[in-house]
This record gives sequence, C-alpha cells and structure tokens, in this order.
Amino acid sequence: MKYYIIAGEASGDLHGSNLIKALKQKDSHAEFRFWGGDLMAAQGGIMVKHYKDLAFMGFLEVAKNLRTILNNIKFCKEDIRNHRPDILILVDYPGFNLRIAKFAKELGIKVIYYISPQLWAWKEGRVEVIRKYVDEMMVILPFEEDFYKKHGVHSHFVGHPLLDAISDLKDINIENFKSENRLNEKEIIALLPGSRKQEVEKMLDIMLSVRPYFKEYQFVIAGAPSLPKEFYQKYTDENVHFVSNRTYDLLRCSKAALVTSGTATLETALLNIPEVVCYRGSKISYAIAKRLVKNISYISLVNLIMDREVVKELIQNNLNTKNLVEELRKIIDGEKRIGILKEYELLRQKLGGSGASEKAAEVILKV
Repeated sequence: MKYYIIAGEASGDLHGSNLIKALKQKDSHAEFRFWGGDLMAAQGGIMVKHYKDLAFMGFLEVAKNLRTILNNIKFCKEDIRNHRPDILILVDYPGFNLRIAKFAKELGIKVIYYISPQLWAWKEGRVEVIRKYVDEMMVILPFEEDFYKKHGVHSHFVGHPLLDAISDLKDINIENFKSENRLNEKEIIALLPGSRKQEVEKMLDIMLSVRPYFKEYQFVIAGAPSLPKEFYQKYTDENVHFVSNRTYDLLRCSKAALVTSGTATLETALLNIPEVVCYRGSKISYAIAKRLVKNISYISLVNLIMDREVVKELIQNNLNTKNLVEELRKIIDGEKRIGILKEYELLRQKLGGSGASEKAAEVILKV
C-alpha cells in the first residue's frame, strides 16, 4: 500500500517515524512518501519536504510568510495528485493539514488524522471539517475521545506514542554522557527553549538569567535538529553548554529542567524530570491567542491531562528571573520535587501503556 504522511513539526517527525516503523511490520509492501524530518527519513521512504522549511510560529510570523505557506500547500496538492497514494495520514499541524484533507478526500483518497489538533482549546469549528473530510481520527490524549464523541466524530484513543519512544531507551551512564559532551562534574539543569529560531532566541535569554543564582550547577541547552550548532555558540560559556540531537539523554542526566511549552513538557515529565514550564510570545500574538483560546486553564500537556497544576507554568509577564529562580529552587530539592514525581506516576497511568504506534497502524490497515 502507498502511504503519504504529512508531519510539519519536530514532534510530528518523532511520532511519524514510530508509525512508519509499525506500519512496515504489518504491511510488507508498504511504500512511504512524506513531509517530515530526519527521524522519518531514517525509517525509509521518500521525503518531499523537511519540517524545518514549514515551521512558522505565531500569528505575525505566519502573516509574514503567508506566500511561502500557500505555495507549500499548492505544491503538496500537486504532489498528492501526481503520486495518488492509497491513504493520506495527517499528523497534527492543522492549519496546513486540514486544507490537504479536503483536497485528498475530493480525490477519493482515504484520510486518517493521527494526533488531533487541539480543537478542544480553540477553533472548535474545525470539527466540522474533520467530520466531512477525515475517515478516521486517532487521538492520543484520554479526554479527546469524549470531545469528538460529543461532536459526532468517530475516534480511537490509541494511547500516547511518547510512551513508545521512551520505553525503547537504553540505560544511560551520566558520567559517560558528561565526558562525551565535554561537560564538567556539576549537576545539570537542562534548558529546552524550543525548536524554532524565533522561539529559541526569545526563551534562552530569560532562561539563562537564572545562572548567577545556581552557580553550583551547569546549564545545558538541548539543541534543536533544525538549527545549526553555530546558532547556539553565542549563548555558551564555561558553565553553559550545548548538546545536539540528544534531548532525551540530556534530560535523563539532569536534576531539573526549564522547558518551553509544547510537547517537550510531556516528554520531560515522562522521563521523570521535575520542570518549570515557560512561555512568552509577542504582545500581539499573545493577545490574539488569549481571545481565541477557551475552556482550558493550562498550557502544558502535563497539567491539561491531569486537569490540575502539577508543574508550574510561567506565562508572559510572569516569566521573569525572580519567578524562575523561586520555582527552580522548589523543584531541585524539597517537598515540591517529591510531589511532582508522585504526580508523574499518575500521569503515566492516565496515558495507558506503550503500543500507541502499533494500535494506530492496526486502525490504519482496517480503514
């Protein structure tokens, strides 16, 4: 069978790669053509475009790059028309993927959506598009199945694919990791500033402002695969280091982490590392988002899934050096740290066991 997969972000590349791996095990004649990244490419198939050419963050950046985005949509439609896959698999990335879903459905191609857009937070009206143009919805958060059921859309809760990725990790030796990456003997505080250049520049300055208050620790930046090593050099010194393409290993060797809101907040929790969640957008983008987002009290996946504050979220004006120092101290030692680790155990139970990618592959083959 011919599969066409579209993943427009780093997290989608991870989940897409695990899905390809599962599909190959169940379909010996599988052929893959995809928009994604290095992880998907490692599984085989033909990559049409890399997600680093697609990632535009915030309302202003999208507006500035509208012509590029529209050209990408046009190119994608032409590519699908020319190659006529048996099935189209869309991984999150709704602004782009929902347009492609409509186009593919009108061509008579089966459309599967894997990893739901966050319609329960905003743009709930897009459910109508999904009802009309998506043959099967596969969701990875437990409350999403009820959301779609309420709107008359059939969906499958397959579990969270991050559990698959994390369960495959081998044990790591902290001293070896430090030696391999030229780190010193101090304990590590990991910095996960995001994957887009604009986002990283905005977040790293404020994250690194806590350094004078934690001289007994070294800070290590998790480099995004979409950004060159040279980009990070202006932020490094004798006590600030940089590690590329080893975020999971870095987290497992860390005492605590400062994490930009996104999938990384859940990855950090599932790796059992106490964290402070950070977010700051432009004033205009934040004002627009605040008007549009509804019915949710949190921005991190950890708190959304647990429906209570498990990890501290410092958003917009609350994201400052004083608050960061205070919250980081709480999670390095003491009762707050112990409490977070207990909550992480409950989080894993809520997400179910591993096997999400395999379950998703089974649903796809049935369709």
